[in-house]
Amino acid sequence: MWWRSRTPSDPPVQRVAGGWNRVAVSGVASGQRGNERHWRSTAATPCVPSVEPVFSPLDDELELLSGELSATLAEGVARLGTRMPFAQAAAELAFFWGVELEETTVRRYTQAAGAAYVADQAAEVERLERDRPPAPTGPAVQYLSADGAMVPLVGGEWAEVKTLAIGEVELRRGAVDVPEAHTTQLTYFSRLADAETFTRHAYVEAHRRGTESAGVVCAVQDGAEWEQRLVDVLRPDAVRILDFPHAVEHLTAAGQPVLGLGTPALRAWLDQQAHTLKHAADGVRQVLVALAQLPVHTASDPTAAVEARDGAVAYFTKRLGQARYAAFQAAGYPIGSGSTESANKLVVEERLKGSGMHWARQNVNPLVALRTVACSDRWAEAWPRITRRLRAQAQQRHRARRQRRHPPQQTVPATPPVANAPKPPVAAIPKRQHSKTVVNGRPTASHPWKGHRFIFGPSRRLS
Repeated sequence: MWWRSRTPSDPPVQRVAGGWNRVAVSGVASGQRGNERHWRSTAATPCVPSVEPVFSPLDDELELLSGELSATLAEGVARLGTRMPFAQAAAELAFFWGVELEETTVRRYTQAAGAAYVADQAAEVERLERDRPPAPTGPAVQYLSADGAMVPLVGGEWAEVKTLAIGEVELRRGAVDVPEAHTTQLTYFSRLADAETFTRHAYVEAHRRGTESAGVVCAVQDGAEWEQRLVDVLRPDAVRILDFPHAVEHLTAAGQPVLGLGTPALRAWLDQQAHTLKHAADGVRQVLVALAQLPVHTASDPTAAVEARDGAVAYFTKRLGQARYAAFQAAGYPIGSGSTESANKLVVEERLKGSGMHWARQNVNPLVALRTVACSDRWAEAWPRITRRLRAQAQQRHRARRQRRHPPQQTVPATPPVANAPKPPVAAIPKRQHSKTVVNGRPTASHPWKGHRFIFGPSRRLS
């Protein structure tokens, strides 16, 4: 019979009580069966150590996650929390699945999944930098563009979330039966980070899309310096194209102080310069001449007009090679970054710039990371990686908790012997005094016979 005995004061022990019969076939005495001997013993043994919660092999096979939600429900919570506000996601869960969860629970599961995906991509970047595996085969013509969008943070602060969009370029018939470049198969990478950190981590998406091995990479940018440095790292020989709508914006900024805001003269001048810039072989040089000929002295504020004109001239002069739009269109390359502008709205602003929303800085990247997965239709591909990371993190927490509860015992190193040290004297071992067993021919009380009781007489069969 086994039982546990635990008290607040005594150490945990496990006690055992056993009973057994020892029977000899030599006979019986005093009404007992043969040489029957009863004993009862109580001994203290160490208690079995407590068991920490662990993942069984079946948990890994079924891809179960730690927490109170099933694997399917945890995935559904993360998907809804990625696409809509957390309170609305909780309402949808209650309506369609009959599961009532708090808004904080939806937020916690969604952000945990996003943080796991961020950690997984960071680990993948380290692996790529360490092993340098060959890149997958890229398309014949690839679109690559980056831009930023501002999001509100807690405390009235605003921060820029940078987004990289990568796609494939294919030619389609346009409105006037002329082939036009269209971007398809778009995927995204977004982070709230400085330019250097963003460039390093964006490599994981560029490698996955085969940017290194693509035939031609068209880097369509708005002219920001950090975007050019991004292209220098991801694909230095990319065809760099100045985004045409941004070029027109600089023309507008130069013409408004002279020709007026929204006047017919401004619209006529912009239409002419935009057509020249887009279709003429040397369109950018003709536009520079037109900028120099603007009558800035007739403006209501000549100083502001001169500054706007000179700013546009410097902008186009620095990017002469990126504004050869006639040559780019003839080669079948895109000249606009509309896909990236749409990515800012689709990935970032649609979810993070809702009414009354303010985000803690550490919660932005987990959410935008999940947004890139959802908006690229890659959820089925990314979710298994997220669950593996979540299970690994849970196991790591269990191991850390166990180590805190049961720290390893530190062994004291043995003292090295001192050279020529005198050896301690060996104490004499006293001889053991044995009692006499026979005195004057008779056994004493210490004789072995005295410890047993023998019954002499005829053998009797036990019944």
